[in-house]
Formats: sequence, structure tokens, C-alpha cells
Amino acid sequence: MLKKLLVLLVMAVPVAGICAPGGNKKKEEPVVHLTDEQIYEELKKLAMVFEVARENFVEEADEKKMLEGAMNGMLGALDPHSSYLSADDFKDFNDKSHGEFGGLGIQITSDRGAVRVIAPIDDTPAEKAGIKAGDYITHIDNEQVFDMTLNQATQKMKGRPGTKVKLKVVSDGQEPRDVTLKRAIIKVKSVKYEDKQLADDDSENPDKIGYIRISDFGATTTKELKEAIDALEKKNVIGYVLDVRNNPGGYLTAAIDVSDAFLDGGEIVSTRGKGKTDIERSFAKPGDRTNGKPIVVLINHGSASASEIVAGALQDNGRALVMGSQSFGKGSVQQQKPLGDGTAIHITIARYYTPSGRSIQNEGITPDIEVLHSKVEVLEKKESMYSEASFKNSLKNETAKKKADKKDKDDEQKEELSDEEKDALDYQLQRGMDMVRAMAKMKARAVVVPVGATGEQMSTDGKGDKPAPDSDMRAENKESETKKK
Repeated sequence: MLKKLLVLLVMAVPVAGICAPGGNKKKEEPVVHLTDEQIYEELKKLAMVFEVARENFVEEADEKKMLEGAMNGMLGALDPHSSYLSADDFKDFNDKSHGEFGGLGIQITSDRGAVRVIAPIDDTPAEKAGIKAGDYITHIDNEQVFDMTLNQATQKMKGRPGTKVKLKVVSDGQEPRDVTLKRAIIKVKSVKYEDKQLADDDSENPDKIGYIRISDFGATTTKELKEAIDALEKKNVIGYVLDVRNNPGGYLTAAIDVSDAFLDGGEIVSTRGKGKTDIERSFAKPGDRTNGKPIVVLINHGSASASEIVAGALQDNGRALVMGSQSFGKGSVQQQKPLGDGTAIHITIARYYTPSGRSIQNEGITPDIEVLHSKVEVLEKKESMYSEASFKNSLKNETAKKKADKKDKDDEQKEELSDEEKDALDYQLQRGMDMVRAMAKMKARAVVVPVGATGEQMSTDGKGDKPAPDSDMRAENKESETKKK
């Protein structure tokens, strides 16, 4: 029995040896490599541990569980993202990647023995229960997670749709709280879109801003994004807000395709593996689906992995402004390596780098403009008590009654916020749309360029027979200066 185990373990060594150590260490430590003879001695010891434990444990030992635990421990020692996938785990992983699975709708990672939330998925039991990025889960159905692997914790949270599970959740600066969630079939539509307008834009023809929300990067994301852009372009939006807040990532290929949709060229991302020459670079193809319109990318501490690739690619290529808060900092590439019997290992094989050569790992993406999640508080009323309307006998506005009727209707619906009201309270979104509008106006002004030394300007359409609006003012000032002299 011992000899057979040793043979199997030795055969497994090349598979486990393809990975570079994880980049999650705080301090780089030199790796001491073992000789073949030393590796054999350690594997022999592992087999002896298995035999002694199986023979002496107080209860009947579950050999399969013991061996799976050994493989999980081996991979977990590399970094938080490498693990052994049983046949069920591997099947569940593939189901998630294709857009539908059962559970709570929560992306998690292992952190100091606890389970940390990377991000909840939109419109799922976890998101509706108020679980947020950065929360820690310490108990599942009153059982501590500290002795569980990440896969075991995931399995305990999954179950038949309609059944309930209780989590103990710890949020930053708050007391631990118990949250009971009802499991559901999680259908992930990764892209949502609509044309929006700024909350304070009361003009007759408000600017339309294309809003695209990507909740994760799955097999259908590229197709959904192209459909979203095409639909918004038909509505003549002036620019785009790409919202990847609380997006935990997904397929690398999807992140590359999403970036490519907004770029007309340039590098998107590079991945660098264990060897010095093990570098792969991905480039954008010609053709920007948004026709060069302004883009603002919204990120926060729940934006991870593929989200950071997109934000970094658009930022480094000068294609978009990134707004929000520092992203999560997961800059490593995982791959599934099937073992031939329905099982696999999920293992870190490389690191991500942005086009400028920045490593995302442990650092994340720094926004161009930091806009923290804030509560909007109005300090100045639109309708001041000191205005034309405050004067006695001032002329009335014939549309005032319509506005008053609208205000009364809004007061009646205060209990349930509309989508527009929710948008108005989303400070980061409002500032993002504000920036898109400003960038669009700057671009429109750039269409008019100065020619000659006369102070006149000519539009780029070549007509050039109409002076700029401010040229009369300059001429008038010049005449005034002459009189003074």
C-alpha cells in the first residue's frame, strides 16, 4: 500500500510543480529547492502520515477526505487562489462560468483563516441581504469557517434553491451580525445598460449618457456588451460610464474583449509566468465601437481581477478616466488543470500587468480622480428665497403648476425610491456622469480651432465665414483701449 501511494505521489509532482509561488507574501523569502532524493523522503513521510493516521484515528477514517485534504493543503500553501477541485467542484466551476448556478450569489476568497467577500453579484440573495465587498464570514450555520478550505466553505453555502443558510458576517467597524439567506438559482446576466441623465439636469433636452454595468466577466459578457453599445449608440449618447464596482472578475478573454471594444489599438494586458521569457501580450484590434466618445470607468475596493485589467487598459491607453476608490488588487491568473478523472486543480500560473508595466497584484488600480462612496447632502436649494419669484407682483411662470404637480407626486412616492432617485443618491455615479458631460463639452469645443493672428476662428467643417462668438467682444475691447490712449 505504501509503495503504491509513493508511486502516485511521485507522478503528481510535475503537475503541482508548474506553478510559481503566489504573490501574496508580505516579505519575499528565498525558495529552497529540494533534491529529488529529498523530495522522495518527504513524500515517503507523507505516505507514512496517511497510514499512521488511518490506523490510529479514534473513529473510522475517511481515506478520500484525508487525501483531498492533503492535496488542498499542498495547493493552499502556494497562495489563496490555488485549490483542488473535486468532480463536483469542477462541474460547479464550469456552471458558474456559463452564467447559471445555485447558491447565494457571492464571490469569496480565503483571508487569514476566515472567508472574505470579494463582491456580491447583482440581484442575488447576498446582495439583497446587504452583504458587501470586504465583509468577513466567520460562521456558516453556526459552524466556524477557520477549519474549512475555501471549497468546503463554498459547498456549505450552496444547496437546494429555497433552503436557508445562516451566516455570521463581520463588517469593518461594526459588531458581528447573523444574516439568514434563502438559496436561489443564480442567473448571471453580466451586462446591464441604459441611457441616463444627471439628476440636476432639468433642461428640455438633457444630455444622454450611456451607462453600462458589468457585474462579472463570463462567457456571454462580450456578446452582451456589444449589444449594449450598439443600442446606446442609436440613442446618440454623448459618452459612457462603465461601472465595474463590486465586480469580482472572471474570464481573462472576456476582460480583453471588453477592453478591445473601447480601444482602437494599443496593448491591453500582459501576463508573465514563472520563466523570464514566459510573457504573453494582448493587443486591441482597430475599431472603437463607441466612436471615440468620452468614457469614465467607475471602480471601488470590490473591483478585482478582470475588472482591474479593463480599468488599467483604458487608463494606460489614455482612453478613459478612472474614478472611484482603490481597487482590490488581485493581479494573478488562475487556470484549471484537469487530472483526467473529472477532478482538477485550480492553480495560479501568472501575474497580470497593465500596458505601462504596472503589476496589479496587491496594489490594484489607483483612480485618476478619487471619489469615495458618499452620502449626498443638499446645502443650497435650487429655489432660493432670494430670487425673482420672491418679489411682490412678479410675473408668474405658466409651467409652474406642472412643476408643483410633479413635486406633489414625488412626495407621494417617497416611500419607494425610483431608479432615477437611486441614481441621484449614487454620488460616484453622479460625479462620473458629470465628468463624461464635461469631457464631451471639451471635445465639442475642440471642433472649433483658431486660424491666423486676427483672433477669428474657423470651424473644422471648412466654412470659416462666421467669427467665434467672443470675437466681437475682443474687437470692442480693442477699440476701448485705443480711445484711452
